[in-house]
Amino acid sequence: MGASDSTAPMVEAPPGPVAPQPGEVQDQAGDQSAQSAASAADPDAADRSVITTGWASITVDDPIASAEDAATIAEEAGGRVDNRTESPGTDAQPPSASLTLRVPADRVDEVVDELRTLGTVNSVSMNASDVTQQRQDLDARIEALSVSVDRLTELLATATTVSDLIAIESELTTRQAELDSLTQQRDSLVDQVDFATIGLELVTASAAPDPQPDDFWSGIVVGWNALVGFAAWLGVAIGVMLPWLLAALVTAAVVILVVVLTTRRRRTPEA
Repeated sequence: MGASDSTAPMVEAPPGPVAPQPGEVQDQAGDQSAQSAASAADPDAADRSVITTGWASITVDDPIASAEDAATIAEEAGGRVDNRTESPGTDAQPPSASLTLRVPADRVDEVVDELRTLGTVNSVSMNASDVTQQRQDLDARIEALSVSVDRLTELLATATTVSDLIAIESELTTRQAELDSLTQQRDSLVDQVDFATIGLELVTASAAPDPQPDDFWSGIVVGWNALVGFAAWLGVAIGVMLPWLLAALVTAAVVILVVVLTTRRRRTPEA
């Protein structure tokens, strides 16, 4: 028999997961390191409570119809309309509409992007306020009061004298009222955290704010328009005051005439 045998049996690999390649080991280690670093950087990110509020002004052709579209956008996102005011157009006032939308906090950006499609955006502002500490404080106080109420309830069941019964009932009523108040505050805070508030103003082009000048010529145009507007206002003011001025001049002329005639009559007998 030779030194090597080509007919030697093959050794099968033991069953089980295949060992990763060196490159795969490095990638998995990198992903785990990145996740660990993200968790270490902000360990309480998932427990944060943030109240999101915003405001948007949009120029549209028909504010009343656009208000209905905005309400539909909020409702389809799982939100609601807390306030809605519509002003039909008149000869002296263009139509307008304003809404207060409450939408899920995790869909604010999506809703704002859909609202932008209603018309021309004049302004958009968003604000986020962290109320994590306030919510944790309310939770702690509610938990402590709940334990206190439970203890007082147990003591009330074991009271043996009338004085003890009255004292425990009085304290229990006070603690329960405070607990209900804190629970309402916590529920209101949770609602503000879960649902962002967006104020929406819908106006027509005639009522939209004028854009600010950004160069020399646009500044001249704005200044000229302001001068023309002031001249028009001054003309209206003069027109309003003119009848009063004429009446004042007539009254002054009559008073002067009476004074002159009276003076002459006094001088005539003396002469």
